[in-house]
Amino acid sequence: MTDLADFTRLTAGDHGLCVVSTLRADNTIQSSLVNAGVLPHPDTGAEVIGMVVRGGTRKLDNLRLRPRMTVVARVGWEWAAAEGPVMVVGPDDPVPGFDTERLRILLRDVFGAAGGTHEDWDEYDRVMATERRAVVLVVPDRVYGNG
Repeated sequence: MTDLADFTRLTAGDHGLCVVSTLRADNTIQSSLVNAGVLPHPDTGAEVIGMVVRGGTRKLDNLRLRPRMTVVARVGWEWAAAEGPVMVVGPDDPVPGFDTERLRILLRDVFGAAGGTHEDWDEYDRVMATERRAVVLVVPDRVYGNG
């Protein structure tokens, strides 16, 4: 596997559920379950893996200090992993060129890429702001699996 095609297919097969792993300060691995999806990078247009992460999490703490992540998607016994550096964009992680409005749109885009839908986007925006949600984009430099 050399691109994200299999990864994209697998994320669609299980509601975007993926296991993500980050490196803790003590060099142990921290893993958790997230919804993720593939979308164009908002600056470069290259395919990246995106997820929305609640503010104040260990995952974000780890990524701020060690900005690299592994994401694994699976359906049954078939799986695909993508590894790479990350870009974090959020209210606690400002990035030049991403004002409040651009972050609001990016949060919606990533949520949609991960298979999410919402009946009240204003409410979605309010919750994202209240929970200080951030977008994590993984720029894959290695993709592999058994598919």
